Amino acid sequence: MEGLNPEILKEICLVKMPFGKYEGTILADLPISYLEWFNRSGMPKGKLGMQLSTVYEIKLNGLTDLLIPIKASVRNERLKKGV
Repeated sequence: MEGLNPEILKEICLVKMPFGKYEGTILADLPISYLEWFNRSGMPKGKLGMQLSTVYEIKLNGLTDLLIPIKASVRNERLKKGV
């Protein structure tokens, strides 16, 4: 998990799953079982696959606490914008 890009961490706390069982769920909030399934079956291509792989690695390695301040920051930005 070396060299985590802060922009990617922010994205996974903002972007919602675009399809499937957890459509509309923020990527960082997806259950590990769902991410494990993708890991076994093959991650989607492109940016979404990279984002899901990042969330998977964070959860697999017990690093979800890294996301707490980022989620708070994202939430505060949305409140300021009235979203």
